Amino acid sequence: MIKEIVAHIKSDDLEIMFRMDSGYFDENIIETKESAGCKYLIKGKEYPTLASQVTTPSILFVKDEEGRETAELLTKLNTWDKDRRFVVSRVLKPENDRAQLSLLEGDEYNYFFFVTNTELPSEKVAISYKKRGNSYNYTMEAKYDMAVGHLLLKSFWANEAVFQMMMLSYNLFLLFKFDSLCISEYLQQIKIFRLKYVFLAAKIIRTARNVVMKLSAKYPYQDVFNKYLS
Repeated sequence: MIKEIVAHIKSDDLEIMFRMDSGYFDENIIETKESAGCKYLIKGKEYPTLASQVTTPSILFVKDEEGRETAELLTKLNTWDKDRRFVVSRVLKPENDRAQLSLLEGDEYNYFFFVTNTELPSEKVAISYKKRGNSYNYTMEAKYDMAVGHLLLKSFWANEAVFQMMMLSYNLFLLFKFDSLCISEYLQQIKIFRLKYVFLAAKIIRTARNVVMKLSAKYPYQDVFNKYLS
């Protein structure tokens, strides 16, 4: 799949970067991106090979302006063929967890590992991956509620056209949600939206000049329709 995507969109003036979670922390996947000339930023798993290196006194963590502490390693897992650049970010555990005595130095921190071939400074690597987390809810909503994960056409460009239409529908939904609904409903997903505002029992009445949709007198969200249709 990665090779097919790159083959269709790769050009001399386009730099492709894959930003992926730990499910793609695999050397075969990484080698595929490297052979295609792509950049990548992948969250690593806290294997003992990595964890044992970040708690040694020789590792220097640097704190940035936001208080984030990061360090870099050039290393590999036991099953990998070559060394790669790892960025390690650490944050203090909650105070209750830190209150428990530990014999291991550095055990008061939670560690996060990222493998990358970008030239971003270490603190920028952590920030860049965080952006992926911020968009995760939108990605999952589009995947499952808009069926973006089930593009079954054979043509890449046909799938791309269908995807664009799905994204247009999704953006219209977001626009309606932020423009017409109250703040308490901003987090509702499309499934709930459909049940509340689309799958409704109503009666359509046609007159000489008007078409009227009559809702139940007890429908609790009539104000939304009145505001949006006025």
